[in-house]
Amino acid sequence: MESTLDHTGHAHEPLRIHVERVVRQYFAMLGDEIPTDLYELILKEIEQPLLSVVLEKSRGNQTKCAQILGLNRGTLRKKLKIYGLM
Repeated sequence: MESTLDHTGHAHEPLRIHVERVVRQYFAMLGDEIPTDLYELILKEIEQPLLSVVLEKSRGNQTKCAQILGLNRGTLRKKLKIYGLM
């Protein structure tokens, strides 16, 4: 797979590459310790900044944010409340 460089010289890699790198780093940090509920932990860690950035990008317009994310507006509002983003 080939990466492209942006105007700052940083490589653009697919999101899955970044996620894989972080998960591998997390396991390396744990050493021999075995985590539990890793799936839920990762979803929570990704969901909050995702919601925050998309809400910012949509200038606080929840309808537009929900459309961008492919969520029902009610589901979005529930998630925003969970993370204290509204």
